[in-house]
Amino acid sequence: MAIYNIMDYGAVSDGKTVCTRAIQRAIDLCDKGGTVYVPEGTFISGAVFLKSDMTLFLEEGAKLLGSSDIGDFPVMGCPFEGLDQLCYASLICTDGAPHRNIVIDGKGVIDANGAALYHAEMDENQGKRGRAVCIRNTDNVRIQGVTIRQSPAWCLHLIYCQNVYIHQIQIHTKYDEDGNKYGIHNGDGIDIDSCKNVRIADSLIASQDDCIAVKSGRDVEGRRVGIPSEYITIEDCVFKSGFGVAMGSEMSGGVKDVLVRRCTFENVFSIASIKAIRGRGAYIKNIHYENCSLVNHSTEYRDTKWFRGAIYVDGFYGHEKFDADTPAAVDEGTPVVDGIYLKDITVDTVAGNAVYLCGLPEMPFRNIYLENVTAHGRHGIKVKNIDNLQMINTEISGDEIETAGNVE
Repeated sequence: MAIYNIMDYGAVSDGKTVCTRAIQRAIDLCDKGGTVYVPEGTFISGAVFLKSDMTLFLEEGAKLLGSSDIGDFPVMGCPFEGLDQLCYASLICTDGAPHRNIVIDGKGVIDANGAALYHAEMDENQGKRGRAVCIRNTDNVRIQGVTIRQSPAWCLHLIYCQNVYIHQIQIHTKYDEDGNKYGIHNGDGIDIDSCKNVRIADSLIASQDDCIAVKSGRDVEGRRVGIPSEYITIEDCVFKSGFGVAMGSEMSGGVKDVLVRRCTFENVFSIASIKAIRGRGAYIKNIHYENCSLVNHSTEYRDTKWFRGAIYVDGFYGHEKFDADTPAAVDEGTPVVDGIYLKDITVDTVAGNAVYLCGLPEMPFRNIYLENVTAHGRHGIKVKNIDNLQMINTEISGDEIETAGNVE
């Protein structure tokens, strides 16, 4: 297959020249099945748009570095946080039209320069912050080998995609190579947004926020679009910093049939978080976490409205104060959580609750199973509004006894 070296189209590897036009020209001229090749060196770029039936290959030692000029990232319509809204374009993205057969490969680095763009995009405020890589409405996506760093917001965002394979990648959204914080907030690692048939394997994610979040739209708009995230496997991954593997809180198209297995969580606040609040509607069901371990020595976060513990299922996510006893009316915005399975799990954390389970009084969350779970935290277990909680060969303990609060 034909190879299109970006330097043949005018790209310069000096880490100073903005090469957006040269890179985009190589993409535009790439024949079906061809490869756009990024050689060793640092290439500055604004947003570039991939197309069907192509590979973007980054050689070892190659870096695509986002321009610090937000004028190189046009504002465009794109779903973010569950709503279709104006966003700054991502460093690597698609245009939203249907695509197929897109590959990003190699041992190079995609660095979105988020520490600069985060503040610039927030200050100008013409749209929501961009991502490092945003692929949408694409069948057959493969991303492997690359390192993706410092997005202005979520790092790798997949929207309305099917048949996605992510293998042996690294994502860093919290620290640079020297351990300095980027100063980015809402810096998720990977967001799977209304996607089907996704496998993420053998990867490392060091995140500022959720390491991986499975989503499917927000509230009325999400229910209208109605595209679930389903048939997702996350296996043999290592997570270092951040908040584990989350379902929601934008889940109004539904989330089901997710398997997380053989993953390790090092100084990560949570293994599992299920977030389904009033107004979302739809469902989260048949979610499995198996053979995972968490050791967390960080006290940067404790029990807050955003992060309740190492294993948490939360119907009041984001609420500082709430009434877990008084039911609201059941309507299309009432979410259903049914079938959360945790098996062969170990937790040792100094932050928050070991296990926190709180459903809605008008729609208790159902069928939560803990089997062969050993969990130790600052606090042990809190349970409210759960139908059919089963704990088999499970031991949960805490260092402190808490007598006040909404959930006991």
